[in-house]
Amino acid sequence: MRFETRHPFGPALTVERHRLDNGLGVILLRDPAAPVVAYQTWFRVGSRHEAAGKTGIAHLFEHLMFNQTENLPAGEFDRQMELAGGETNAATWVDWTYYRDSLPADKLELAVRLESDRMRNLTLTDAQVDSEREVVCNERRLTVDDDVEGFLFEELYKLAFDHHPYHHPTIGWMEDIQGISTADARAFYRAFYAPNRATVVVVGDIDTETTLRLIATHYGPISPADVREPAAAPEPPQAGERRARFAKPVAAERAVYAYKAPAQGDADWLPLLAAAEILTGGQSSRLWRELVVEREVATSVSAAVTPFRDPGLCQIYVTLKRDGSCDAAEDAIDRAVAALAAAPPDAVELAKAKNRLETSFWSELDGVDGKAESLGHYETTLGDHRALFDAGRRLADVGAEDVRRAAAAYLVRDARTVVVVEPSGEPADDDEDDAA
Repeated sequence: MRFETRHPFGPALTVERHRLDNGLGVILLRDPAAPVVAYQTWFRVGSRHEAAGKTGIAHLFEHLMFNQTENLPAGEFDRQMELAGGETNAATWVDWTYYRDSLPADKLELAVRLESDRMRNLTLTDAQVDSEREVVCNERRLTVDDDVEGFLFEELYKLAFDHHPYHHPTIGWMEDIQGISTADARAFYRAFYAPNRATVVVVGDIDTETTLRLIATHYGPISPADVREPAAAPEPPQAGERRARFAKPVAAERAVYAYKAPAQGDADWLPLLAAAEILTGGQSSRLWRELVVEREVATSVSAAVTPFRDPGLCQIYVTLKRDGSCDAAEDAIDRAVAALAAAPPDAVELAKAKNRLETSFWSELDGVDGKAESLGHYETTLGDHRALFDAGRRLADVGAEDVRRAAAAYLVRDARTVVVVEPSGEPADDDEDDAA
């Protein structure tokens, strides 16, 4: 199967989409601006695909994929990439796991050979699983157990979702991580690390026909997996605000106010993103002006709308000064949200918010790595990379009434989850210079 998306990044650039007989998706974009290439492999597996009691296995497997294969000893993948002048990394989130290689264009064959090898020939031993499991346990201690912000957002999702697997953290619960066995890892590999669950994205100074033949030669013999992905349990509508408060060794209070938000592919996602930008985007935004500049009770306030496959959250995160109170911040948030839900923003405020969002959107497409990552995310999360190019047009079409309607529909107190962290009185671990 093949189709082309013409002129998405400019009149000289064309995105090609292919599919091999074994189900592997291939996205190619020739960008000859520099003699480099981004080679990324996106797997349709993340923490949402984990079974109860096995949380964290998707992230653990990201670590395991850098171990030995039937053809290469442990460490050889990284060594060959570094000798070729390349860099490699990986990431796991709720809906996907991806592996990225950045290297000189004339080393493309190396990336194809190494990545196809570990998709097909990874070896998993007790020693490897034990070693990487301990690495991940230490990572969890560092980024969640001993990190206030990591802890806060883990508790937020735990409280906000009752049924959907967004409830559990991508890094996994500690007890589950410690219980993952080698047999679990092997079963996970067979089920999810297969060509029919993956898309290879190649962007850079390439010849697309040569690249496709190279990929077909190395990946074509790999058999697809026979797996039926279970549907995620839908999250029922939230009836009533949910709240939690924790004491931690911090210098000042901080809180996150999270409202249920639509999936990234929903028509309301961009209007809600614009609403969040009007509330907290930049130092002239409504909440920044009131909380940070005028009342001087907070050091920062920001917002985000999760780019998830299924409905997620719109989060407003505020860090208070030492003498600031989350109660004061909450009152300001409630008033600002109510005002936006009652009356659309004026033309100047809307234009500023859309300009900031458009700048951010196109900045993420800068360079071959950014283009590849955006193509891979939209293909994997929304099911079609072409949604990436619709996003720019859809953002331009967002009107003031769209923003008001989204704020009224989603920024609802009865569907809100609030997590507050307050000083415990212990010496503060955070080193926020502005907290004083």
